[in-house]
Amino acid sequence: MKGRGRGKKRSMRKKIPEEERKISKKISKKARNTLLLDVPGITLAILLGIIVFLLGGMNGFMMILIFLVIAVIVTKQGYQEKKDFGIYEHERSWENVVSNGLVPVIGLAISPILYVTTLAAMEADKFASELGVLGGEPREIFTFRKIKRGTSGGMTLFGTWMSFIGALVIAIIAKYLYYYDWWTVLIISVIGFIGSIGDTIFGVFEERGIGNKMTTNIICGLIALTIGYYLFIYSGMF
Repeated sequence: MKGRGRGKKRSMRKKIPEEERKISKKISKKARNTLLLDVPGITLAILLGIIVFLLGGMNGFMMILIFLVIAVIVTKQGYQEKKDFGIYEHERSWENVVSNGLVPVIGLAISPILYVTTLAAMEADKFASELGVLGGEPREIFTFRKIKRGTSGGMTLFGTWMSFIGALVIAIIAKYLYYYDWWTVLIISVIGFIGSIGDTIFGVFEERGIGNKMTTNIICGLIALTIGYYLFIYSGMF
């Protein structure tokens, strides 16, 4: 009788870890599908979130969380059309987290307004690339020749407009978290938009083998960070 009891206990111990593994896999899969990140990407994103919280408190954490949610929603827009064109990225890795999160963290270490400005640039680029492909045939920014959808360095009128909207959305959210005035909101939006245009320009070089998507996104953030630093910190204009 005692032997059978121990056997049942061992059986239960085996079943529980097995069930836990199944649940863990389901949660992991759900997280990857929701965040569009693989496991290394999710791990780094969690680490990034902790750093942001330590540097910027709850407001800083809320900003990057809202940024991420909006970015995911925008990415999933026009899913079928993007899939037909072969440009839908279902799952991204740690490179995407670094390219979108490194410069904002540097900005946050200097000042919250630089953090917001760089996030505005990243969101502007996200709106331009994910929604711009749904709004007509893109043209290269230098030559204006028609190019394939999803090609770096391309732009459409709709995508350009969406780029400014993306920056504006982040700036408006920051207004209510950091109590900026509307003039500051406008300046942040314009800087974010300029950063996105810079991303498009460097995207042309990316297509020619100079750099990649990660470096181009980082440059986008650095452009916004540099302009924002000059206007908000160095010159004291705002």
